[in-house]
Parts: sequence; structure tokens; C-alpha cells
Amino acid sequence: MPRKTYPYTMLVVLTGLNLLNYIDRNALLGVQPLVQKEFHISDAQTGILTSAFFFCYMFAAPAIGWLGDRFPRKNIVLFGIMIWSGFTLLTWLVHDYTQLLLRHTIVGIGEASYATIAPALVADSFPIERRGRVLSIFYLALPVGSALGIALSGPIGEKLGWRVPFMLAGAPGFLLALIFWFLPEPERGQTETADPSPERSTFTGLFRNPAFLTASLGMAMYTFAVGGLQVWMPTFLVRVHHMTVSRAAVIFGLIAAVNGVIATVVGGWLGDRMLRRNHGAYYTFSGVAMALAIPLMIAAVYAEGRFLFPAIFAAVFMLLIGTAPSNTAVVNSVNAGIRSTALAVNTFVIHALGDAFSPTMIGWLSDRTGSLRIAFTAAFVAAALSAVFFFYGARYAPRLFPSRQALKA
Repeated sequence: MPRKTYPYTMLVVLTGLNLLNYIDRNALLGVQPLVQKEFHISDAQTGILTSAFFFCYMFAAPAIGWLGDRFPRKNIVLFGIMIWSGFTLLTWLVHDYTQLLLRHTIVGIGEASYATIAPALVADSFPIERRGRVLSIFYLALPVGSALGIALSGPIGEKLGWRVPFMLAGAPGFLLALIFWFLPEPERGQTETADPSPERSTFTGLFRNPAFLTASLGMAMYTFAVGGLQVWMPTFLVRVHHMTVSRAAVIFGLIAAVNGVIATVVGGWLGDRMLRRNHGAYYTFSGVAMALAIPLMIAAVYAEGRFLFPAIFAAVFMLLIGTAPSNTAVVNSVNAGIRSTALAVNTFVIHALGDAFSPTMIGWLSDRTGSLRIAFTAAFVAAALSAVFFFYGARYAPRLFPSRQALKA
């Protein structure tokens, strides 16, 4: 494969796999009312499905990250794809709540094998001055895949049964895995000069690395807010605004998809532009985005009539525009040799403190108060904390320099 073509092929394939990752992960959200109706489960039990996935996901991540920094990364990624695609297909055999809970939990292992390693492969394939823009393309899969999972699963599930969307999401993973198998693995750290300090190059140093810690905590609170809203917003539109399952899933999915493309790309581009003048730009940008998102989120939850969809659109845009800068901040906070481990620890932190329990907490608050509107207050508080962590972390952002090899290229 030509040298100039290889990085882009790697980016396209990894982004495609990431898209399937998020489609599968979020297909449940578009059909939640159908699942609740069939299995006669409460809001809290429904929230546990998503929480169980993330608990398995985050506990598997540290071990996988450790392996990713010591062994060929391609093999671990391929293993993860087989697990999540295979168990997604097995959804067809689910006939009670316990089986669905088990299926959702095991898929977390497969997705952890991918999410902790793929960003490091992308980072090693492109120069550091373009990293924010490149990772914005990779992370397009987060909002777009999530949106497609919700928007497609609702109508398909209503017409053909809620299991069918999972079947359609699982099969393509095997094809992309085959293509990925033929791609060469990039050399670790080939695009940047390593920082020998323990804080940036060792596992124990991660816990003394303020750039890594503040970025991870900021992302954790961001993930709490986004995860909680994403899980419950389609159900909120059905229950509070009396929409059909299909209409709620399609409208919210389209809003998230359009914003995902625009906001994620714009955020990555602006982050790289700002980095030329301020080495803490990724942190500052993410903090401003979360601060502005808070009043927009409140407006989206309490809006009525013709103001409802514009309010949701604006809130989702501001929540997603910080996706690439915040993730790039984590990637840049450590050396390439420890990056998979750092991403694994970051994965554990953001889900342990974020969306591993925010859906369940919001569901529990909804059951106790009888109002999803009141329950969403937890997401507003988390967004405020996220902004604080990012603003504080900007002072610790590292200065990065390209490697000699990258300069020659």
C-alpha cells in the first residue's frame, strides 16, 4: 500500500468500525419503550441495562490497555470486533430481561478492546499538528453512530420487532474486520518526540499527571451529562411530549447526527487552530463548550411547542463541539508508549464516574419524583463540574514537538 494512502485507509476503516461500535451500543435507546413493554420492567431496570454494559466495559479496559502497550495492537482490536459483533447477532436469541442484561454486558468487553486502542493507532498515523482534526473524524462516529443507532432502531423495531436492529448492526463488523486485518500497524510514537518524565511515560505517573487527570475528570462529567440525556431523551419525548416511538427516535437521532457531523468537525478544526497560539487550547475550548451547554440543556428539557426542537438542537450542538478537543487532550497528555494504558484508565474513569450510572440515577430519580424533567437536573450539575475541570486543566497542558522522523516526512 502506498505510504501516503495508508494513514487515510487506516482512518477510514477505524472510523467505520467506530461507527458500528456506537450504532450497536445505542440501538437499545431507540427501542427502550418496546423492551419495557415486552419485559414489564421499570425505568430503573431499563437504566441498569446501559449501566451493566459500561461497568463491564470500564473494568475490561485497564487490562486491555496494558496488553495494547506491550503486544501487537491489531490482534487485540480484531478480538474485540469478533466479540461485540458476535454477541450483537446473538440478540435474536434473547427472550427475557436477564438474557438481554447478559448480552449487553458481554458486548462491553468487545467494545473496550477497540475503544482503548484504536485512538492510539490513529494518533500514530498522523502528525501531531493535525491530530485534533483527524481525531474529530474518528470521533464523528460517537454522535453519528449514536444517532443512527437511535434513529434507525426505533422505526425498524416498531415494524419488525426490537431485536432486528441489533441483527443489522452486528453483521458489517465482520467485513470491516477483514479489511483491517490486511492493514499494517503504525510504529508507536513515530510522529512525536517522547517526554521522558515519569508523569507522561509510566503507569503510576498517570496519577501524578495533572494534564491527564483534569482531562479525564472533565470528560467523566461530560460523559455523565451526555450519556444520561442520550439514554432518556427519546423516552422523554414519548412520555412528556406524547410522540410515537418512531417519531421520537427519528427526530432525536437526526438532530444528533446533523450536529455530530458539524459540531465534531468544527470542534476539531477550531481546537487545532487555537493550539497554535495556546498550548492549553483543547482544555479551554472544552470548558467553554460545557459552560455554554448548561442553559441550552435546561431550555431543551423545559421548552414547549415550536421551541422544543430548536432548543434540543442547540443543546446537542454545544455538547458535541468539545468531543474532539477533549479526547485529543487526553491523547496528548501522555507518551505513545503508555497511550493505550492511559486511554484504558481514562475509559474506566469517564464511565465509572459518568454514564455507567447516570442512566440508572436519572431513571431512579424519575421513578422517585415522577418527572424526567426533574431527574435531568443531575445532568446539568455534571456539565457544570465538567467545565470547571477543563478550565483548571488548561494550565497543565503539555507542549508537544514533532519527532525527527515526522519532520523528515
